[in-house]
Amino acid sequence: MEIKNILENGADYFLSNLSIDLVIIGYKDNKLKCLLLQLGEKWVLPGGYIKLEESVDNAVTRILKERTLLNEPHFKFLSVFGNEDRKFTDEFKQYFDRNGLEWSNDYWINNRFVTLAYYSLVDIENTHPIPGEFDDAVAWFDFDDLPEMWLDHKTIATTARNRLKEDVQKEHLTYNLLPDEFTMPELHRLHQTVLNEKLDRSRFQKKILSTGIFERLPKLKKETPGSNPYQYRLKE
Repeated sequence: MEIKNILENGADYFLSNLSIDLVIIGYKDNKLKCLLLQLGEKWVLPGGYIKLEESVDNAVTRILKERTLLNEPHFKFLSVFGNEDRKFTDEFKQYFDRNGLEWSNDYWINNRFVTLAYYSLVDIENTHPIPGEFDDAVAWFDFDDLPEMWLDHKTIATTARNRLKEDVQKEHLTYNLLPDEFTMPELHRLHQTVLNEKLDRSRFQKKILSTGIFERLPKLKKETPGSNPYQYRLKE
């Protein structure tokens, strides 16, 4: 859909006053990363709208695929955010003025939006970020060094980071941040990063292997001299 049609007739295609925001989380160099889009002088989370005849889950999958090119992206519901003044009027108007486009206060995107927030764990090396129609740039940022963000988007990102720390203590999720094949030392380092604490390596490995959800591959991975850990992958 071209921008003009979306702006003038978007209410005919999408649910009114309801949006989806995504905290897309990656992992690189022992750091958790957050994918952000630049909108003018600040940054926002990737997001989109729900089509009139589309389930919320299908909308999340579609938007994630559009933003990352991943076919079966992981995602998990985070929370609902909806302050009474939650609208992007000034931000969108700045974009239009900067690009010499005609702005109208009657555009449906000028309304207040309640957002359904989700977080998604991705293999950063297999993710190919795509900026949207209104975005000036796309980039990964460390959660410890997030830039200035519009509205409540930094709050949403921080909430997702904290929720991930809680969730990994109740269920196995972190492997989604790694390639399909990984070693136990790699998973151990990642888990420590997510929890921000030291974990006994031997105890961690025994606990993970006792779940039976991973299968050991016959080939060894050469990491350092004298270190040849087995690779694992999620059982099909």
